[in-house]
Amino acid sequence: MSFRLAAYAVCIDDGRVLLARHIPPNGESNWTLPGGRVEHGEDPFDAVIREVAEETGCAAVVERLLGVDSRMIPAAVARAGVEHQNVGIFYRVRVTGGRPRREPNGDIAESVWTAIPEVAGLRRSSLVDIGLALAQNLPATGHVAPVPVGGLLQH
Repeated sequence: MSFRLAAYAVCIDDGRVLLARHIPPNGESNWTLPGGRVEHGEDPFDAVIREVAEETGCAAVVERLLGVDSRMIPAAVARAGVEHQNVGIFYRVRVTGGRPRREPNGDIAESVWTAIPEVAGLRRSSLVDIGLALAQNLPATGHVAPVPVGGLLQH
């Protein structure tokens, strides 16, 4: 089994959410939230700010913790071919400067502000739905109902 601790940014402004278009090695792109792996010894609070800057080119500040999501990804679906646990810490983040751009030398082809109603029609990671559900509902427990894991949400 593999394990990953990650921090994700839910940046909402004027009815739009900041999304990043990820292009994995197989070349089939999907939309996700800015964010990623928390490095060894790094605070997730700092990691989410670092990830937003690296992936989108935007400066940001954390406004609040939204919640934590833990999910098991079956070996048949996981990239490494072994069962994988992803623990994601979701933060409400406000962009304070910069302009969305592609990630230099990375897997993010572009970052764009997207109207929230348009998100449902995108080929996206389940992370987007989890982050938006946490931001919209602000559950006291910081937990949302499970989102099925079986690949990308495609509409």
